[in-house]
Amino acid sequence: MSLAKCHKTVLLLGGSRDQLFLIKTANKMGLHTVVVDANPASPGFAIADDYAVVSTMDLGALKAFVDDYQEQQRKIDAVCVMGSDISQYVAQLAEHIQVPHIPIEAAMITTNKLKMKQCFERHGVAIPWFCLLENAEHLADIAAKRGLPLIIKPLDRSGARGVFLLTQDSDLSALYDKAKRESFAGDVMVEEYLAGPQISTETIMYRGQAYTPGYVDRNYEMLTRFAPNIIENGGWQPSLIQGEKRAKVEALIEQAALALGLTDGVIKGDIVYTDVGPKIIEVATRLSGGDFSESLVPLGLGINYVEAALKIALGEPPELEKLTPVIDQAVANRYFFPKPGKVTSISGIEAIQAEDFVKKLEIWYQVGDVVPETTSHASRFGVFIVTADDRQQLEQRVKWVYDTLKVTTL
Repeated sequence: MSLAKCHKTVLLLGGSRDQLFLIKTANKMGLHTVVVDANPASPGFAIADDYAVVSTMDLGALKAFVDDYQEQQRKIDAVCVMGSDISQYVAQLAEHIQVPHIPIEAAMITTNKLKMKQCFERHGVAIPWFCLLENAEHLADIAAKRGLPLIIKPLDRSGARGVFLLTQDSDLSALYDKAKRESFAGDVMVEEYLAGPQISTETIMYRGQAYTPGYVDRNYEMLTRFAPNIIENGGWQPSLIQGEKRAKVEALIEQAALALGLTDGVIKGDIVYTDVGPKIIEVATRLSGGDFSESLVPLGLGINYVEAALKIALGEPPELEKLTPVIDQAVANRYFFPKPGKVTSISGIEAIQAEDFVKKLEIWYQVGDVVPETTSHASRFGVFIVTADDRQQLEQRVKWVYDTLKVTTL
């Protein structure tokens, strides 16, 4: 056991499949891992050194847990999260035990989409036009004055829950009501629809400077199929937005981080490259879950920037040289969206798994399960990751996987 394993302990909020890569990385770094999650069957518990069933959204219970753990077990040196929009609890818990964290105000702002946009507007960060909605009539008035399309969304949800694209065919009142029901606080905002390619970024901020190893194209090929819901279907690495345009995207993310007062930590960005340059849709002050951190960047570039995020959370200098790509491979992740209904058969899994270029295949439903209507990213049926020499070959391999997996529902 390394000295680091003996002396450094990290508390990780969440033990679902979205958090597994964070736990594995911390273990590999020799850190003593403590995982908390409200789900007693969380898969992360099996690979953690210690775990406890505690809700990651109950700050009082989290504080009670860390107080007891530090008194009875060992000192906690860092708090971190991946794939869950709870950075406000991470910051407040880290403050409670006096370990490094992003500013609490920054965490609070980035978990409220309206406060986020207001902050960026004050600091001149490029964003779409936006407005807090009073009611459905207010939305109808804005649509009449500004025209369509527009976007509406709850202020406090993630995973595309309650996010709708409004067009001439939309029932504005019904969609407003749906978005309002999805909001924890019952608040909905409307914003300008930005046309253009979208990029997902993941940036390590250190001493006020941005390093952006995470940079992939977002894939929205299914907008028509799932309208008015806005469902992302994975991403591409490398992005087609490079050179001077990429430099502008990275500069914008750094500007956004500094506007939040975030000089050390992680900022995740959703960007649209419009006719007048990049604009920020949203940011999050946490690591991405799913396959961004775990697969797209490591497989495509040979980088694990989660190590840098953990170092900063521990108050240690990150190894910035490890954020430079060492390979350049085309990678894509995609999701399965079969027709809603009861699953009667699934075939093609063995053929897909037999191919070396398939790096991951996970199906989250079984025969007999009921597939719901796709209304958010939580409705996905499964995921796969493929690699290739270039984008053209990647597209062919993505299509092959889709053609090979057969899911029948009734």
